[in-house]
Amino acid sequence: MFVFERGRGDIYLGTPGANEFALNAHHLVRRFNGTVYPTKDRSVVVKLTDRDGAVGWGETYGLVAPKAVAAIVDDLLGPYLKTLAPSTPDTAWDALYDLQRVRGYWGGYLADTLAALDIALWDLYARARGESLQAALGRAGAGALPAYVSGLPLKTTAERVDLAARWKDRGFDCLKLPLSATEDGDAPREFAALRDRLGDDHKIALDVHWTKDVAGMLALDRDLAPYDPWFLEAPVKPEDIAAQVEIARAVKAPMALGEEWRTEWDYIPRAGACTIVQPEMGHTGVTQFMRIARRAEAISSRIMPHATIGLGIFMSASLRAAHAAGAESHEYQHTIYDRNAELLDGAAPCANGAFQIPDTPGHGVVPNADGLAHLTELKL
Repeated sequence: MFVFERGRGDIYLGTPGANEFALNAHHLVRRFNGTVYPTKDRSVVVKLTDRDGAVGWGETYGLVAPKAVAAIVDDLLGPYLKTLAPSTPDTAWDALYDLQRVRGYWGGYLADTLAALDIALWDLYARARGESLQAALGRAGAGALPAYVSGLPLKTTAERVDLAARWKDRGFDCLKLPLSATEDGDAPREFAALRDRLGDDHKIALDVHWTKDVAGMLALDRDLAPYDPWFLEAPVKPEDIAAQVEIARAVKAPMALGEEWRTEWDYIPRAGACTIVQPEMGHTGVTQFMRIARRAEAISSRIMPHATIGLGIFMSASLRAAHAAGAESHEYQHTIYDRNAELLDGAAPCANGAFQIPDTPGHGVVPNADGLAHLTELKL
């Protein structure tokens, strides 16, 4: 197991503001939602080698305490995985998950660790069959997956509008901005400026970052209604299912949830709280990503996977699983994806508004020499 680390010129979500502070060399706390964010790109990477010497690569979150993931593999999941002879990777996921479920370990670091192993197992499985991950999941072939631009990390509304227009000129017709990046939290003013410049057909979404209560979210929905938001994401605290359901029943804009989910069990009670699901491969792994997507499809919800900070291994798996699941669109973290894709052989290019997904074996990527140089072995 390895930690991937790469420094950034600009910290994710921009320069720290008033009352925001660094905890150490790796983290800072954002004032707008009280959440810890990384000061550099960071994740945990897993390399699995089978008895025949074949290799599969996996990845999960490593923003905080990456040694926790290594400890779970070393003490529990790794030794047990060696005893299994799963017919398919999803059966391995179920066996590993069962080890701790009756003790109430259903998510967090345990599930993230499962995600990394699961991605690597699916990579091994598909490569052994000589097929791509999407083929192993039921949809063979290459394809184009629509991408939406995530974030306009400039200081003023005018600068952000100009940046959005430049992305439109490059063939991207949809975007999402965080509420925290709007001037004084005035999302309607930001939407008005974007809508005026980009036109009525451009899709514009807002990430609320869990900062509203029910009343505040309903008011925001009313204020944004004239600008026809594409969707509103992460409205209230992620644990508050009742509030999520209440909001979804009352608002005009589509509601999007899911980046913090680990399993279909997180989705089941929230199925009525969103019409758009956003599974995050770094949390779910392939197995639970597909189970969430299939449940969403069964009730005609739309699938638009989330994308977060990482080397790009789980991102490549996410693109292929999203393609297999018939996703409507996939988040494109343009300040992260392209620069780290340079560290991988086989990464899907994103241009003209879409990811171009090849039909190459497994999830399609392996760290190249530059990528390996950014990996440090995790030792307990």
